[in-house]
Amino acid sequence: MTAYAFVTLDVTDPDKLAAYREVAGDALAKHGGKVLQASASPSVLEGDITAPQMAVVLEFDTREGAENWRADPDLAETHALRTGSGRTSITLL
Repeated sequence: MTAYAFVTLDVTDPDKLAAYREVAGDALAKHGGKVLQASASPSVLEGDITAPQMAVVLEFDTREGAENWRADPDLAETHALRTGSGRTSITLL
C-alpha cells in the first residue's frame, strides 16, 4: 500500500541542502520513493504553529520502503547532508 512522508526543513546551511538535492532522488528511488510535492513557501491553514521554510511530500510504494529508506546504512551520508542542512523532521503518514 502506498505510503507518504511529510518532510519539513528550516535551512541553516544551503550548501549542504544543495549537496543533498544532488543525491536525494537516487536515494529515494532505491526504496521505491519519489518527491510528490515540494514547496519553498508553505503556509499554515490552521493551528498555532510556525510554517517551516520548506515542506515536501514523499511517496513510497510501501510503508516498509519508507522505513528502509530512512534506516539504510548505505544512505547515512545522504541523510547526514539533509539533517546537517538545518532543522528537519519526517512524519510517516
